[in-house]
Amino acid sequence: MRHRLGNKKLSRATDQRLALLRSIVRALFLYGRVKVTITRAKQARRVAEKLITATRANDLNARRKVESVLADRQVVTQIFKTFPERFEGRPGGYTRITKIGRRLGDAAQMAVLELI
Repeated sequence: MRHRLGNKKLSRATDQRLALLRSIVRALFLYGRVKVTITRAKQARRVAEKLITATRANDLNARRKVESVLADRQVVTQIFKTFPERFEGRPGGYTRITKIGRRLGDAAQMAVLELI
């Protein structure tokens, strides 16, 4: 059964939440690491892991799936060149979340989301 497995809403409307997660995942793929709050990191990790798993298939369907989320062809081309051989022997767990303390302004718990 799939009860209570929904996503966190991150205090945003659906379109804003999806845009936020897409931008976090795009930055993660471009720079290898991104500093965000823990809740955002956990939600972005779910999206990133699914996309990396799709790139391992390395076919047209996987490319279309990744492009539907990222919508940046240069990034999509880059990750399809590098990720399949980078994560070849790894069955999952492509990202790491490391807690780094609290933010000064509002004391939100911060974390670094990075690719392994």
